[in-house]
Amino acid sequence: MVASRAKRLATFITGLVECMGFAGVVFGWASLVFVLKEDKYYADLCVTPPNSTKSDCSAQDERFSLIFTVASFLNNFMTLPNGFIFDRFGTLVTRLLGIFLYTTATLLIAFSSAVSSWLLFPALSLIAIGGIIFILTNMQVGNLFGKKRSTIITLYNGAFDSSSAVFLLIKVMHEQGISLLTTFLCMAAFSTWHLVRTFFLMPRMHIPYPLPEDYSYGVTCRKPGVYSLNAVSPDGLRRRRAKDANGTENDKPLTDTDTASPNTAPSSEPPVATFRSCVLSCLFAWHLVWMSVMQLRHYLFIGTLNPMLTHLSHGDQNLISSYTNAFAFTQLCAVFCAPWNGLIMDRHKRGKKEDSGTPASNMLDDLRSSILSLAITCVQCVVFSIFAAIPILSVQYATFIFQVVNRSFLFGGNAAFLAMAFPLQHFGKLYGLVMALSAIVSLLQYPCFALMKNVLGGDPFYVNIGMLIFILLAFIHPINVFFECRKREQALPKAPAMLADEGRGQADSNI
Repeated sequence: MVASRAKRLATFITGLVECMGFAGVVFGWASLVFVLKEDKYYADLCVTPPNSTKSDCSAQDERFSLIFTVASFLNNFMTLPNGFIFDRFGTLVTRLLGIFLYTTATLLIAFSSAVSSWLLFPALSLIAIGGIIFILTNMQVGNLFGKKRSTIITLYNGAFDSSSAVFLLIKVMHEQGISLLTTFLCMAAFSTWHLVRTFFLMPRMHIPYPLPEDYSYGVTCRKPGVYSLNAVSPDGLRRRRAKDANGTENDKPLTDTDTASPNTAPSSEPPVATFRSCVLSCLFAWHLVWMSVMQLRHYLFIGTLNPMLTHLSHGDQNLISSYTNAFAFTQLCAVFCAPWNGLIMDRHKRGKKEDSGTPASNMLDDLRSSILSLAITCVQCVVFSIFAAIPILSVQYATFIFQVVNRSFLFGGNAAFLAMAFPLQHFGKLYGLVMALSAIVSLLQYPCFALMKNVLGGDPFYVNIGMLIFILLAFIHPINVFFECRKREQALPKAPAMLADEGRGQADSNI
């Protein structure tokens, strides 16, 4: 038991380090752009107008914005096929794919140069896809910690947001004379660490929830037995029929060494909702809207940060560098902000036994607790957007703070809500579908950037006002969840009454 707890703790800590150091580095793009400009990437797109000593680099900014738009789109859109791969083939196969993509991306950047600037397109896209696989496979670690499940999921998503500060570290190292070749080769070398963690501290398939007794995962000395999932123990846990060395059959709890899916429900439980019914539900539809509009707001802010700072600072490179560093530094705080959202979602579980209540009542409690989290996230995004629309450079310090708090609530809340509101069997697919569909909406950031640069003369004020109005759609989601909870609450008391009537009817017939 002590060894099991130590292993779970090691899985949690190493997963936190992995998410914080690698998963979301693509969103530190503003810091990397500063380095790429110094190394003359796409410098040929800068032109000097006649009778002017100052170059016009709007075409260069637009190219960098396009790179980030494509990468952020694929970061979300490719979560859908990755989710299907994760649900179908398990953790091991999915993580090996992610490690391969991530390593390839870091090597492409390491060996790129101003002459081969085009390598940034596949490199940044692959680093985004590999990073989302890391966070996707790590979120199931929350299942190991029972009542703290939502807190762990949001903490990991906060670490994902904080990892964008890695590019700040690369920027600082570059200013000290360390080249991109050296830094990205070091990042590629960490693939060995990812592989070790994959085989020893992660499951081969999935981590089930609720967690079966004596559950084990990773490389083990146990020999898998011949089993049947038809055997169900009196305590309700799925068990397998295994043969020992003498050929005697024994009931043993299902572990990850078994090849069957750990999410398979026992025959005594009610049927699980189909993937189709989940996707077609109003709950899923409005959650998609909630995620899409606020994600677009964040992607647009990150993708246009460098041009916005250039506009507000009138091209002062020292100010741009200082504010870029401040923005990247605030991203580190995401890992401390995100768990507050998890605590809000898990607040109803404190002082409550994990096995108390029926599955329907427990899901209703989870949904009810999510309403406050969803509403707070919407309010945060409105406040962040208001500050972003103020055309005063010093105000952007406050914008950075509200942005990182809201972003940590948004992505952590998205994963936690899907894990609570829908069957665990479909988590990978639903998470991938939300991210993929919201990625299509996020493509609007590029025409918004083009509008700002080509029509509004680089002034983002009117674009920010339009985004502020667009965000108001997100408030429909917590309202819809509130009415969904009321509807389910009214339906709950009917089940016991119907069972009692059936029991009395059967007794009368026996008489």
